Amino acid sequence: MNFRLCVFFSVLMLAALPAQAAKPLSVIHPDRPSAIDGRYDFQIRLLKLALDKSGVAYHMRPSNIKMEQGRSLLQLEKGADIDVLWSMTSREREQKLRPIRIPIDKGLTGYRVFLIKRENLQKFARVRTLDQLRHYEAGQGSHWPDTRILQANGLNVYGATVYENLFSMLDAARFDYFPRSITEVWDEIEAHPERSLVIEPTILLTYPAAAYYFVNKDNQALASAIETGLLRAIRDGSFDLLFDEYYGEFIRKADLRNRKVIRLQNPLLSEQTPFSQRHLWFRNAE
Repeated sequence: MNFRLCVFFSVLMLAALPAQAAKPLSVIHPDRPSAIDGRYDFQIRLLKLALDKSGVAYHMRPSNIKMEQGRSLLQLEKGADIDVLWSMTSREREQKLRPIRIPIDKGLTGYRVFLIKRENLQKFARVRTLDQLRHYEAGQGSHWPDTRILQANGLNVYGATVYENLFSMLDAARFDYFPRSITEVWDEIEAHPERSLVIEPTILLTYPAAAYYFVNKDNQALASAIETGLLRAIRDGSFDLLFDEYYGEFIRKADLRNRKVIRLQNPLLSEQTPFSQRHLWFRNAE
């Protein structure tokens, strides 16, 4: 479906909502887990951009409670504490929540480089294949879809329930590497200068993936507003401007074309993932 038709049908859905939808939409999003965690900055600004462009009145604020991703997903499913979140998608999440199937990260959540201990640089420089990588253990959030993706591809994974703990665990050699999206890793390494961690410079682990905004299953009004605004932002170029502001330099620093690429399969994606809409995805010239 082209841009004009997508926007047209989204506007029709908004117009068909009952009169009470004219009240400002409640848009409570997850608060940052900590003051040093900048992972949410782009998603919050993009959400505001989309809502501004939707033409719908809204009131947006962070949640009163700081929550790890697992709890945020549960609360959104119950319709408590938050109205929207952003997350890597999976078939299970799309069944429990209402996804807005526009990859806000352009698929970069599936472009992974490794945080490792500095002393292991030479060891990982010798890794060139998936079979070789299977000799080492990755650290991941136990509730993240990435954990299941890595395991489905035969990789060993150490799971932790608290995101921030993964950095101290890696520093303590509880596992060997921490695969991070290229949209996250540069801020993360700066936020933990006390750790003897570095960004591994030679490997790119990649798998098809997407991060979406999700709302409660029954919240069609908010879903329609976000979808309409995102499509308008893509069409007028403001989406790309914001994306490049946050991630353009990270993509350049990652030096993707000069890394050894290890590809994984992602068995968690639904059939509705919009891979046919190529303009929605980042394309690395490998």
